[in-house]
Amino acid sequence: MSKTVKNLIDKLNIQKTLSPDEYHTLVNEFDKDDLSYAKELAVGIRKSVYGTSVFIRGLIEITNYCKNGCLYCGINRANKNCSRYRLSKEEILSCCEYGYELGFRTFVMQGGEDNHFTDEVVCDIVSEIKSRYPDCAVTLSLGERSYESYKALYDSGADRYLLRHETADSEHYSKLHPSDLTLENRMECLYNLKRIGFQTGCGIMVGSPYQTSVHIAKDLKFIEEFDPQMCGIGPFLPHKDTVFADFDKGSFDLTLFLLSIIRIMKPRILLPSTTALGTLREGGREMGILHGANVIMPNLSPETAKDKYMLYDNKLRTGLESAKALESLKKQISSIGYNIVTDRGDYKRN
Repeated sequence: MSKTVKNLIDKLNIQKTLSPDEYHTLVNEFDKDDLSYAKELAVGIRKSVYGTSVFIRGLIEITNYCKNGCLYCGINRANKNCSRYRLSKEEILSCCEYGYELGFRTFVMQGGEDNHFTDEVVCDIVSEIKSRYPDCAVTLSLGERSYESYKALYDSGADRYLLRHETADSEHYSKLHPSDLTLENRMECLYNLKRIGFQTGCGIMVGSPYQTSVHIAKDLKFIEEFDPQMCGIGPFLPHKDTVFADFDKGSFDLTLFLLSIIRIMKPRILLPSTTALGTLREGGREMGILHGANVIMPNLSPETAKDKYMLYDNKLRTGLESAKALESLKKQISSIGYNIVTDRGDYKRN
């Protein structure tokens, strides 16, 4: 174990802040023993706030149409091999109905930036979900929109919004996105979401193309200062139809380490163990829980959509949305000392 890294982890645990250089040292110099030490601290913190509860979110991938050309994404506008679809309001509500019966109390509507899903369309769907299931939370992950759009979505009943910042370095951002997308606008969107009152989530892909430890240090400092209620940390996985098809996958151990570091930094944060982590390695999502995560998002999308919403190759498909498989998941999570609960799983503000 590196004494320097251990001391920095202890400092973060006490002060909840480090300098960018200190975060860089953490990322650059941690070893297996440091990973284990951070894990132990993170688990203790997570249990002190949320106990052993694991919150499940019903993920509904509402469209794979997207107006953007993000270079890493399998559903970007330039991919002619992508078989496009969008769900109707009735299909989305059907997913919610089935998910509610299984015990889901949060529904996550995620999709590409599809011009079909105007404020009027999305607000109508959100309002209907909240009317039918008033004890449920609605999370949206529909990309960059205007302040007025976000406000309309919030006023219609949406509770949370996920918008990964991807990187806090503008030069790095430009290497992952076309010129019509800027880090400045992404950040403005995130701050708008917080101003409006959303429980707001940011996040990164670990090991994204051209990412360095300096970039990750900047990301950690941004997360510290932005103080999100949620944070999505998953490994980069390439897609065969993008310019990054031959790039290496993100590091499993670094992803786990960052989950622990963020839990230590932000004890009350809602931290998913992502599908990408489970795709990268068998049992990956369980490992994420064991390193401080407390959210899992099984896929409630219709079968016709699941094989088409491919942001990266070989996306994990577990069938966890079925009643039988959900019981199996509960047993898996129970076997590692945690329990899936039927709960909205809101951010604990104090």
